[in-house]
Amino acid sequence: MKIAVTGAFSYSGKYITRRLLAKGEEVITLTNHPNRPDPFEGKVNAFPLDFQNEQELTSNLRGVDVLVNTYWVRFDKGNNTQPQAVRNTKVLVDAAVKAGVKRIVHISITNPSADSHLPYFWGKAANEKAVIDSGRSYAILRPTVLFGKEDILINNIAWLLRRFPVFGLPGDGSYRLSPVYVDDLAELASDAVYRKENYVWDAVGPDEFTFKEMVELIGKTIRASRLLIPLPPLFALWAAQFLSLFVKDVMLTPEEVDGLMANLLISKEPPRCKTSLRVWLEENKSTVGSQYASELVRHF
Repeated sequence: MKIAVTGAFSYSGKYITRRLLAKGEEVITLTNHPNRPDPFEGKVNAFPLDFQNEQELTSNLRGVDVLVNTYWVRFDKGNNTQPQAVRNTKVLVDAAVKAGVKRIVHISITNPSADSHLPYFWGKAANEKAVIDSGRSYAILRPTVLFGKEDILINNIAWLLRRFPVFGLPGDGSYRLSPVYVDDLAELASDAVYRKENYVWDAVGPDEFTFKEMVELIGKTIRASRLLIPLPPLFALWAAQFLSLFVKDVMLTPEEVDGLMANLLISKEPPRCKTSLRVWLEENKSTVGSQYASELVRHF
């Protein structure tokens, strides 16, 4: 088959593409970063992900059997906003339909809701609706917090623990999350390419922690256990924004704090992914958090 993956040179898209190439498939990518280092040695042709040119998008998708969509934005920056990302996703889905794409595999998030006050979660719900309403065969996967060698959240928690004597928790840290290994998500996504039925699955790992327990686990594993101080959420956000000035990034957003504390990053479904964060941390304890991972450098 011919498969299009949005963001094949980025994070989750790279892992998905690697698995599809290993199966012998032809993969192209639609990307906003054509000059990013190519991990596939020219095996993946890159085309613009230009939402202002639906005709070009449609042309680039002609002959594609399956679209694997990982596109989204973590936070608003300039005109690159989450509401705009919803509109962009609809453009992409419409282009796929016009191009004759037969199936869409779409990466969403756990607990999206059209009624949510958080643009991240109502935006993800709107994107799912666009895929479902497209009339194409579809699989929608809903991961929580991803971890892996290029992740942001887990790595940067470790980075902070390595460098500061205390760690501020938003609230009491009792809210829960179920991290998922990025290559486990990639396995689900690559398998979904070959299935025929329509489905929506949560994609979570075997562990469920409170946020405090997860930070304690990270600290203990990298031998950087610190005093964890509960802070009013707004104070924790201010602290993160202050540190963001020094690393020239966005470490934490108000929406992320709200989403965590509302327990939106856990699932009621059985875990479909097998890799334990505990095991992965132990295997990568010498490198996780050794360098800061910048969202702005990655995407802007």
